[in-house]
This record gives sequence, C-alpha cells and structure tokens, in this order.
Amino acid sequence: MVAVTKTIAPSVAALLPELGVVHLGENRPQELWRKAALLPKSVHWHLVGHLQRNKIERTLPLVQLIHSVDSLRLLEALEREAAKRGSQIPVLLEVNASRELNKHGFVPEEMPQSVPLIAGLKHVAVMGLMTMAALEQDPERCRATFAGVRSLRDRLRTELGAPHTLEHFSMGMSNDFEIAIEEGATLVRIGTALFEGLPEGQA
Repeated sequence: MVAVTKTIAPSVAALLPELGVVHLGENRPQELWRKAALLPKSVHWHLVGHLQRNKIERTLPLVQLIHSVDSLRLLEALEREAAKRGSQIPVLLEVNASRELNKHGFVPEEMPQSVPLIAGLKHVAVMGLMTMAALEQDPERCRATFAGVRSLRDRLRTELGAPHTLEHFSMGMSNDFEIAIEEGATLVRIGTALFEGLPEGQA
C-alpha cells in the first residue's frame, strides 16, 4: 500500500512511519520535496502524479519509484539524467486505459510502437504499469480497465528484456482497490480511505 499524503499536513504524515506505514506517495513534485525534507529518512517516497522534465533533477534523489511516466519524451529525459548520475531509475509507465481526456498517460494502442525505444533504455528500468480507472459508483465497472492493463503488461513482457521486469501493477485507489487487487494490482494508492476527516493544511 502506498499512502497518498497529498491532502494532509506534514505533521500528520509524520505519524505514518510510527504506525509502520513507510511507503508514501505524493502527486506534486514540489509537495514531495517539502514533505521529504520534514519526514524521517525511513520513508520510501513514490511520485504518483505528473512529473515535468524541469523537475526531474531535484526529484530523482528523493523517490523510490516514479509511478507516472506518461510519455516517451519524459522517458528519454529520465534516461539522460540517470546516465549523467551513473544510476538506474525504476519507473512505471502510466497508461490512460480509461481514455479520459483529462488524464495523462500512454493510450494502450500506442504502447507496442514504443517498445523499440523502451527496449533500448539502459538507465531506466520499467518495473510495470500504472493506471487510474474512471471514477464509478459501482467499483465493479472498473474491472475491465484493470484487466485490460494486465493483458497489456503480459504482451509487453514478452517483448522487453532486462532491466524491464514489468512485475508491478499500480492500480486501485480508495474507491476501487479491492477490484484492482483481484485483477493483479501489486501497488494500491490509498488516500481518502485513510485520511478523510484528518487535518489538512501546511503545518
């Protein structure tokens, strides 16, 4: 479980490691920077929102996993920065499986043509895929989205070799995580179900 702390103050987020919750996620790089400076070093930070290329350099040293790599241009920029550092970056590719215009990510049909570029990466390791289903009152309606991403992962896995393991699915949030787990999610991003009603703000 990745506890998404975007709605809560750092003083509240700081309680999570004491409770054994050490995988924390943020949507905005600037907020991740701020909280990472205030919280214990034992926290494993996940960036789950859009990453602009001009924020890569400051973000990379702080994160364990980037869930939201949503374009070939961003992949290429990450590859250049990681090569400069002599390191390898674990990432997930964000798939816009629900095809909503307000969401970032690769459209599933575009993924096969991206395989040659991904296969050539040496300093970025694609550890899996991330998606967000459309918000539904009945979570069961999200199942087809999650199952489709799993099928896409299976196809990509046959075409990509090391270091691209594609072992992870980051899918499922507070309203639909149970369905996501049934469909193979290895990482769920939970915010509202954990923090609703807790103090927000800057403290």
